[in-house]
Amino acid sequence: MDSAQQALHAITERVQAAAASGTPLRIRGGGSKDFYGEPPVGELLDTRALAGVTSYEPSELVVTVRAGTPLAELETLLAAHGQCLPFEPPHFGGGATVAGMVAAGLSGPARASVGSVRDYVLGLTLLGGSGELLSFGGQVMKNVAGYDVSRLLAGSMGTLGVILEVSLKVLPVAPATATLRFSMDEAQAIRQLNEWGGQPLPINASAWWDGTLLVRLRGALAAVQSAIAGLGGELIEPAHATPFWAGLRHHHDEFFTKAAAAVEGNA
Repeated sequence: MDSAQQALHAITERVQAAAASGTPLRIRGGGSKDFYGEPPVGELLDTRALAGVTSYEPSELVVTVRAGTPLAELETLLAAHGQCLPFEPPHFGGGATVAGMVAAGLSGPARASVGSVRDYVLGLTLLGGSGELLSFGGQVMKNVAGYDVSRLLAGSMGTLGVILEVSLKVLPVAPATATLRFSMDEAQAIRQLNEWGGQPLPINASAWWDGTLLVRLRGALAAVQSAIAGLGGELIEPAHATPFWAGLRHHHDEFFTKAAAAVEGNA
């Protein structure tokens, strides 16, 4: 057996033994999202040994990857082919894995415009609570007949089984991106975003804080340039805009750090 088969065999035996003895297991990849949800309980079941990309067809916009594959590794592979996970999953550290991304179901700033993690899950292989191997979905968009179990696993926090492998839809990186800044209060920002939402604008993400609204445009070059001219606002240089959106995605921005500090101060 190769390393992946050995890892699968070990995980299967562990789950079967736990089921037989009634021992709870705590499914864990890199542990980057241990803070999320209820406190972890049970014996540790580490999935990181089950790693690697099993299939990638850039022309088909589909990648199939094993559970413990580092999320950063997958995104590096996609970037080399001019593609990405458009829902911008947060990493919360260098140990984030693909199965952890699906199990947590968290998305980044582009969530409102491009959809969430579950919208890009085409199929997956799951190890059930009794150690049975189950497969759902496939590698194409229209492959569901009946209940869409594969997407149900997105955000399930490991409660329905051990994700072993997942097939994801990916998209090309947009050819143009720009960020605009506007000065307006919260109520104005909400009204303005609602108004823009009814127009054919390439708005990919937005953020408001302390009297400032930032809007990220993303799409074809002509569409982005037209939106810049039509919306006005102050154009932010990429050197400043890129780390800002990354900070929102990974919760490194001062909005989150100040909020966390305030919570700790009141504890």
